[in-house]
Amino acid sequence: MSPAMAKAAAKPQPGTPGAPPIAYVGARLIDPEHGTDGPGGVIVADGRIADFGTHLARPGAVAAIGAHGMEVHDCAGACLAPGLVDIRVQAREPGEEHKETLATAADAAAAGGVTTFVCLPNTQPVIDDAAIVESIARRARENARVHVLTYAAATRGLQGRELTEMGLLAEAGAVGFTDGTQAIGDAGVMRRALAYAANFARPIIQHAEEPALARTGVMNAGEIATRLGLPSIPPVAEVMMVERDIRLVELARGRLHFGHVSTRAAIEAIRAAKARGLPVTADTAPHYFALNEIAVGDYRTFAKVSPPLRSEVDRQAVVAGLADGTIDAIASDHAPHDQDSKRLPFAQAAFGTLGLETMLAITLGLVHGGQLSLSAALRLMTINPARLLGLGAGRIAKGGPADLVIFDPDRAWKIDPAKLRSKAKNSVFDGRPVQGRVLRTLVAGAPAFAV
Repeated sequence: MSPAMAKAAAKPQPGTPGAPPIAYVGARLIDPEHGTDGPGGVIVADGRIADFGTHLARPGAVAAIGAHGMEVHDCAGACLAPGLVDIRVQAREPGEEHKETLATAADAAAAGGVTTFVCLPNTQPVIDDAAIVESIARRARENARVHVLTYAAATRGLQGRELTEMGLLAEAGAVGFTDGTQAIGDAGVMRRALAYAANFARPIIQHAEEPALARTGVMNAGEIATRLGLPSIPPVAEVMMVERDIRLVELARGRLHFGHVSTRAAIEAIRAAKARGLPVTADTAPHYFALNEIAVGDYRTFAKVSPPLRSEVDRQAVVAGLADGTIDAIASDHAPHDQDSKRLPFAQAAFGTLGLETMLAITLGLVHGGQLSLSAALRLMTINPARLLGLGAGRIAKGGPADLVIFDPDRAWKIDPAKLRSKAKNSVFDGRPVQGRVLRTLVAGAPAFAV
């Protein structure tokens, strides 16, 4: 290597410690935490936010920045916001790396504007031991472009019987406890889990589905399931579990979070619980507010998700729940699968769809449709999910990490799974035209993705 090449290789990357500060100016600065939405910018130094605000859009500000020797990046009117926080991701590592790895999931996340995501524990082996939590953290530091955190299993082996050592798991870094894609079905176990997790200031995340009603079903109960001759899951399976667990919260007083809620009845029950002041929260996923059961079509396995796509009435209720704050967050519900898992008869195909790279664009559909403001939509994907888990993410703050996304909310594109960065290609939004494209994602000030 020549001396010039060695010097170039040794030069710190933009935004990283030791590199010159960078000013991102000419942006529409959106800070959902404080309600900022207007012309502004951010200055990044040593991987952290040195300054930000609308004052960086004043006349002469850019010239003054340049006079101080800073590098200037003109955002050309694009939106500049906190990096997205995704609290429901199946990264498949360890054990199913042929479907996804921490590295490929992180690449997809960065391309979707996600700077922090949280893994579900349904891996092989299950994340129910402190050593595995620590291993995930180590692998993520070595291989992932974004911040990767993990839940731990609430019960050993996800069997729903014996609680895990939550204290040790929390100490190792687990941000919450869940049995992932299946419900904690035993009410006694759930009561103990809520009480035990409260000792470590961690929530229980529940997949709200009554197991006996959902066990053999593969799509939403209704006319379409009957026409296709498919075993179905009644919407009441969700609200039964939600109402049961709300009662258990009243007994145990632990924090309870419902993942990917999808039905009107469940949302109404959560709304009522919040009105009573109970520590209950919920998220949903883009496919539950952008699609309904019609997307299953003629046995389209990419539309087989858990819980299943619901009726149009339920879809509209999810949108209303997001708009009025009943639903606290949007998560991608990223569930990658290989072709062999999806190219099967509908009843045998695996549940799940990709979501990391399309979450922002699909959510912006609510903005373009007038159901949410842009700041409200971003709040659901930044500061809200971060607060649910007590994370120092999803915000723009002086001295805080420079985890940011720059995006054009109006740029049109068509979702093509072949072009997505995930190792898997099973997107329920295959072929869907959308508006909203990520232009650059910064993690600790360094570009993790750029067009």
